[in-house]
Amino acid sequence: MTTSRLEAFSDGVLAIVITVMVLELKPPSPEDATWHSLIHTSGVGLLTYVLSFVYIGIYWSNHHHLFQLVDDVDGTVLWANLHLLFWLSIVPFTNGWLDESNVDEVPTVVYGLNLLAAAIAYYLLQLAIFRTPSGDRARAALGSDLKGKLSPVLYVVGILLALVNPYAGLVPAVIVALTWLVPDRRVERFLAAERG
Repeated sequence: MTTSRLEAFSDGVLAIVITVMVLELKPPSPEDATWHSLIHTSGVGLLTYVLSFVYIGIYWSNHHHLFQLVDDVDGTVLWANLHLLFWLSIVPFTNGWLDESNVDEVPTVVYGLNLLAAAIAYYLLQLAIFRTPSGDRARAALGSDLKGKLSPVLYVVGILLALVNPYAGLVPAVIVALTWLVPDRRVERFLAAERG
């Protein structure tokens, strides 16, 4: 099977995830249109939305790059992709709870668990792709994937920190997001070398 339907479906799900998250933001009341009201009413929500938006964007970008290496998919890849989309589709819920609770302990831990589950799901998707005929190309292009291996470790650190201080528990998640914002050129370099 070609990857076109899988990619189109994944793009659609991720677009809906982002839309749902932005619809959850609460603007200040029109009677109190002040900076203080914006920060007090929407400040935490805007910050958690930005963090979650960046995460969805990172997954979309990495997913796009990954499937540039894949010619055909099988049922295992389809289900592994659905598994990833499941965890990413939960992000609006965990993000909303984090916002509503004003970054309380349990919602922060659950948000961290959501990020950890998505990272594991992405890893399982990679493993499923490695087993396909395109697997050798994907494995060669991705190499050792240090960021991919370090991210789940930082999520666990964040979950443990959230048990002590919920805001501190978000710091590792921010660090992971910042490291992935640095463009990952492995796939682009691999494809350029193949063409070259």
